[in-house]
Amino acid sequence: MLSIWILLAAGLTAGSLLFPGPVSNNVSIPGTDAQRAHDLMSEGFGPGYDAGGTIQLVLYSGDGLLTTEAREEAVEQAMDDIRRLPHVAEVLSPYRVGGMAANRQIGLITVKLEGHDNTKLAETTKTISAAAGPVRAAGVEAVPANAGTPADKEIKTGTSEIIGVVCAMLVLLFAFGTLVAAMIPIFVALVSIATGLGVIGLLGHLVDVPKQASIMATMIGLGVGIDYALFLLSRHRKLLGDGVPVREAVRRVAASSGGAVVFAGGTVVIALSALMLAGFPMLRTLGWITGISVICAVLTSVTLVPALLGLLGHRVNALRLPFVGRRRSDGSSGWAGLGNWVARRPWGVLALSVAVLAALAAPALALKLGPLDDGFGDRGTDSRRSYELIEAGFGPGMNGPLVIVAELEEKVTDREPEPAVLQALKDGVEDVDGVRFAGDPVLNSAGTAVLLQAVPEYAPSDPRALDVVEDVRALRIEGASVHVGGKVAGMADAGNTIAERTPLVVGVVVLLSALLLLLAFRSPIVAIKAALMNLISLGAAFGALSLVFSLGLGSGLVGMDPPVGVDDSYLATLFFSVPIDSYIPLMLFAVLFGLSMDYEVFLLTAVRQSYLKHGDNTRAVAEGLGTTGRVITSAALIMVSVFVAFIAYPDPMVKIFGVGLAVAIAVDATIIRGFLVPATMVLLGRYNWWCPRWLDRILPNLSVEGHDEESMTEEEPRKELVGAGRP
Repeated sequence: MLSIWILLAAGLTAGSLLFPGPVSNNVSIPGTDAQRAHDLMSEGFGPGYDAGGTIQLVLYSGDGLLTTEAREEAVEQAMDDIRRLPHVAEVLSPYRVGGMAANRQIGLITVKLEGHDNTKLAETTKTISAAAGPVRAAGVEAVPANAGTPADKEIKTGTSEIIGVVCAMLVLLFAFGTLVAAMIPIFVALVSIATGLGVIGLLGHLVDVPKQASIMATMIGLGVGIDYALFLLSRHRKLLGDGVPVREAVRRVAASSGGAVVFAGGTVVIALSALMLAGFPMLRTLGWITGISVICAVLTSVTLVPALLGLLGHRVNALRLPFVGRRRSDGSSGWAGLGNWVARRPWGVLALSVAVLAALAAPALALKLGPLDDGFGDRGTDSRRSYELIEAGFGPGMNGPLVIVAELEEKVTDREPEPAVLQALKDGVEDVDGVRFAGDPVLNSAGTAVLLQAVPEYAPSDPRALDVVEDVRALRIEGASVHVGGKVAGMADAGNTIAERTPLVVGVVVLLSALLLLLAFRSPIVAIKAALMNLISLGAAFGALSLVFSLGLGSGLVGMDPPVGVDDSYLATLFFSVPIDSYIPLMLFAVLFGLSMDYEVFLLTAVRQSYLKHGDNTRAVAEGLGTTGRVITSAALIMVSVFVAFIAYPDPMVKIFGVGLAVAIAVDATIIRGFLVPATMVLLGRYNWWCPRWLDRILPNLSVEGHDEESMTEEEPRKELVGAGRP
């Protein structure tokens, strides 16, 4: 088994490195007005009007004017070099009308492409940028912009993964106290990640893989991969400590904790799969691709971990470190005492937990959703630099021009004189409040549609830009129907589509996850309660996101660079508001709901096993918390460390995910699982395990903890529970 996994991981990794699949920036949204404008734009308007058909080079002369003779000659030489490149159909000079800023220090070279490969737009951009060498030699800065997926925006893995693995290693050393035991979850998680990323890399040849897919898969896969292996290993070491032979201990681990891992991973995959209902292709793809990493983590945990445990035998406890990993004689490390303390005062613990969680979730009411443009990107990237230069020279709206396409009711056959509908469209767009400039309309070759670009007065992330989009769409032009595309319109339509589908996605995730728990524990109350607890932890996560980003209380502390216009004072660089893309909360919901259910499954498994032994609910809750508290805390600390490490990425989306995931897991593993869940289970008493007779008859006989003989020593409590129709 060890050989199979190593060969599989090595083969898939090598394949993805030798034949890497392209990443995609496809943000198509079927059925929306922006998508209709995009489709019309691709029909007969000439080169440069298809998706990714235009690349701009922003020129900046910081120590003089672009209009000096030497610099004009350098610009002309660069344009000649660019014209000779493959797929370049037209190069527009910065000295044309509208191509030069009023200060004559900032200009735009616009390159229109034809017959190029959109999946290799980053390479094309790099080649065009390199051809601008004569401009740079003349002391002019040349920065590529509007390149779809420029090379500087491709998310690369490396430093954050290393930081996350090192932090996880330290936690494991303190949890186990032996170097060999600490290395097992790390090794298994790395094999899992290598396998998953190899599959995802090769999938790029078959489907559109978003550029965020690999980073999301790494974040989630690394966290759950270490956690699942940690749960299995902890169970195995306990059995060895109780004197169980190695092979029997491995068998029991696979039968009990292995089943819990499969159920826990199943809840994560179900939650991610529900994103297919979001109506947003990029979000749907991110969901099922991230699910691949979770499946790899489950498979390696239930196959590779037992193989390693069998190979190592008692050497799993070798290379013990001094002063760490020590436990009390009962092995609880204080968690059993906490469980007993909670069990003695459940009402007080419940009230205090609810108050704390309500305070953590309250800021979520101020969560501000909106487009997140390149103005919030890392200042060291070309995309951020070009954004700032364009805003300084041409105004903020130039970073998100509107692409307006009017579909004509009657085909234009006579182009002389100019059809009245063209001028009517331009006049109508210019009259819209918030439009700074409207270009000349262009009729397509078939005479069926008119295209023009309009520059709003506001930046793409400004909510007022969305109002301009709606006002332009509301235009009524005789003989034409108006559609609006472009970056701002696409983000607006994405937000509307996701908002419409959010109740459906949330409902499916909650219902399917609750159903899975019902099958696992045969208790409707446990299933409903678990779903509610996970929603509570999500409230705390969104509250943290609102505090850090929407209210701006520490956005600079997580590495966000302040946008243009924010002064350079120390406090201003630490506290500023950042919009959150509309698809991020839904993605976070799916991921967090699945991850939170992991800890619920492991805690409930331990409580149920104790209850089946002696039938004392209060004692079972205390014992369940005592036996799982240490391992759940270690697992949560590892996952939080991994997510915090990813905040170091320059991509704002990754930072937002890192903050939300880290806070949610920390709250879930402490307040929720340590206090709220035990308190409610003590108060519910034997109602926790009540199942109506009719429901018990139709439920299949599944068991999350398998058939571990250790948990089946006393049958009388089970007889009172199953099929009794009452507690």
